[in-house]
Amino acid sequence: MNYNNLDTVDAFSKLKKQKVTDIKAALTKDRVESYMINAGGGFSYNYAAMPVDDHIIDILQDLCEEQELVAKYKSLLGGSVINLGEKRQVLHQLLRGSVLSQKVMVDGEDKGLFYANVNQKIASFSEKIRNGEIKGSTGKPFTTICQIGIGGSDLGPRALYLALKGYCTGTNLKQLEGKFISNVDPDDAAEVLSHLDMETTLFVLVSKSGTTLETLTNRDLVLSKMRQCNVPGFNPARHFVAVTSKTSPLASSHDVLDSFYIDNYIGGRYSATSAVGGVILSCTFGYEVFEKVLEGAHEVDVLSLEPDIRKNASMMAAALGIYLRNILSLPTLAILPYSQALSRFPAHLQQLAMESNGKHVNRFGEKINYSTEPVIFGEPGTNGQHSFYQLLHQGTDITPIDFIGFGESQRGMDGEVEGSTSQQKLVANLVAQIVAFLQGQENDNPNKRFEGNRYSSLMVAKRLTPKSLGALLSHYENTVMFQGFLWNINSFDQEGVQLGKTLATKVLKGCEGDEVLMAYLKLFHA
Repeated sequence: MNYNNLDTVDAFSKLKKQKVTDIKAALTKDRVESYMINAGGGFSYNYAAMPVDDHIIDILQDLCEEQELVAKYKSLLGGSVINLGEKRQVLHQLLRGSVLSQKVMVDGEDKGLFYANVNQKIASFSEKIRNGEIKGSTGKPFTTICQIGIGGSDLGPRALYLALKGYCTGTNLKQLEGKFISNVDPDDAAEVLSHLDMETTLFVLVSKSGTTLETLTNRDLVLSKMRQCNVPGFNPARHFVAVTSKTSPLASSHDVLDSFYIDNYIGGRYSATSAVGGVILSCTFGYEVFEKVLEGAHEVDVLSLEPDIRKNASMMAAALGIYLRNILSLPTLAILPYSQALSRFPAHLQQLAMESNGKHVNRFGEKINYSTEPVIFGEPGTNGQHSFYQLLHQGTDITPIDFIGFGESQRGMDGEVEGSTSQQKLVANLVAQIVAFLQGQENDNPNKRFEGNRYSSLMVAKRLTPKSLGALLSHYENTVMFQGFLWNINSFDQEGVQLGKTLATKVLKGCEGDEVLMAYLKLFHA
């Protein structure tokens, strides 16, 4: 298998010679209908407002074939060591079910079976929590599940929890309240803890290594709060479970009610479909909801094996991203969900993409001569329209946009005002923005002139459900993976997060003679 830098590939050289498509002139009804791909989980991916034509798409197909994207994906699924930086396999798709027929054996263990057994344990445990068979130490049933973690142990699970809360409210499913503590800023923990009843709260402590500084610090803050719970029989150990690796200090701790295992082959930002997300989602909503998330993610994992770029939404999105970043030199990407339930989804995708592909060397540690990951930001519509859309419409730089939208609301609570419902207004705004960015507006007054030709794609589904949410999650995970293959970088390590942590430890130890660190530290004690 060949691992070539992007700028050495023939198709990339051909792309650089192509004229940029004027989509303002090219967009037609037929284009909108034909530039559409089944993206899985009820989603369709539409790229009609992207600056490409059939000829450029043919070259993007050649690019994906030259870089052997599907073959590399199959190699990853089969258990090859894809993460060269840490010399590890990459197995997050296996959490959702085997995409290939073969077993994946690592360290003498069938990993598919291992993950399936963890899920069975989650299903059994969460049912006992939800039906009151497992209670708090004073005999009261748990009503709140609070996750303590940071990074991938918080962003993905929090985004999924918030995305599913409205859906589950509209069903007859029993719900427990979910809460999250992540920031080492003590005000974060203090705010959450001020609303919790310790007797009825179960804390999910998430740390793969069992040594994460922020997570253990927040655990100790919780324990200090628990010591103030002067209730006979209260036992903190009966109010904690751990999500951790088999070899971590937390795995064999007597200070937790139970442990659920993850391993080094699941990167934190790819762990939302592991026990990292599974425990809190199953306890709050029921395992059957989490199972539907896995089902939607698995469906997209299978679709991502399709070699035809016109039938593979994740591959198309990845290739278009390369075109925008490396041919058109656009440094940012806005992800704009027209769904309040997805309010934290852009934050999760920031970590997923920017931590994965924010690299300056290739997978062999050699410096590359082209740009990689764009800066990602986002906010739900229509709030964002009253915030930063001015820049998107008339700023000096073009910012490509990923729109996400749904035909129906989650909760079903709506009312008609001035001849249309709130959901109809939401959808109308989304459609209007796509067309406005694309077509612009002519006007004699320069302040009212919009140039148009501002690019976007659209992920659209009927309704945000557990299955469609899982599909959306997997779509972006696989897009990031394919882009990493195209750039020939390692999307599965994160050395960039370590330097600051190391220096922070040095500061806590008194800076050890570093005058610059000491000078900054003194600013906080002036």
